[in-house]
Amino acid sequence: MGRTAIVTGAGSGIGRGIAHRLAADGFTVAIVELNPVAAEQVAEEIRAKGYAATAVGGIDVSDRAQVNAAVQRVREECGPILVLVNNAGIATFKKFLNITDDLWDRMLAVNLSGPYYCCQAVVPDMAEAGWGRIVNISSSSWQSGQQFQTHYVASKAGLVGFTKALALELGPAGITVNTLPPGFVDTPNMRDAADRGLFGGTVEEHAARTPVRRPGRPEDLAAACSFLVSDEASYITGQVLGVNGGRNT
Repeated sequence: MGRTAIVTGAGSGIGRGIAHRLAADGFTVAIVELNPVAAEQVAEEIRAKGYAATAVGGIDVSDRAQVNAAVQRVREECGPILVLVNNAGIATFKKFLNITDDLWDRMLAVNLSGPYYCCQAVVPDMAEAGWGRIVNISSSSWQSGQQFQTHYVASKAGLVGFTKALALELGPAGITVNTLPPGFVDTPNMRDAADRGLFGGTVEEHAARTPVRRPGRPEDLAAACSFLVSDEASYITGQVLGVNGGRNT
């Protein structure tokens, strides 16, 4: 049986791109996703290419019991989980004084507690195997800040710190932990935010100000993730690998 990878929030956008790439790399990929229809659709796309994938939909990563149940199901169907990509997340735009306690708590629950629950659920498999890869999808906003997203930026900055601390602890067990902070990646959610004027300009205007003169693509993140979970990346841990076209360095 080959290595199994879980990608959370892989029903669309960056997560979907990563799931497709890891499947092409030879991993059995589990799509752990809140939307069950999207999860099954992506799994079917992957299987149609002749690769191995399973869908585990209806999972809210902010709920530890749901996370544990999803991981156990993947373990039983596909074998030990040796790769985890924490991609599931939420983002909203609110003026600081309009951020409610409920919104703040929800942002941290999904974007920070979710990866924490997922890591605790899969690390025993990795430790037993003496090999594991964890990649946390953060955000370039932790470097630059982003107006109207104080709650979001705080959650993603926390994920970077979480990554660095966990890498130190798990390194002796043969497990690496790294983070990819995307910057200005062309996804449906990003297009919607730009169309609503929340980015202070159109996608094309922002692309013109990006050093490589284009928005990012999910495939850009997928390529970086593919490297970080490879055997060749065994000496890379606790690192922040920005995939942002040079917008943040």
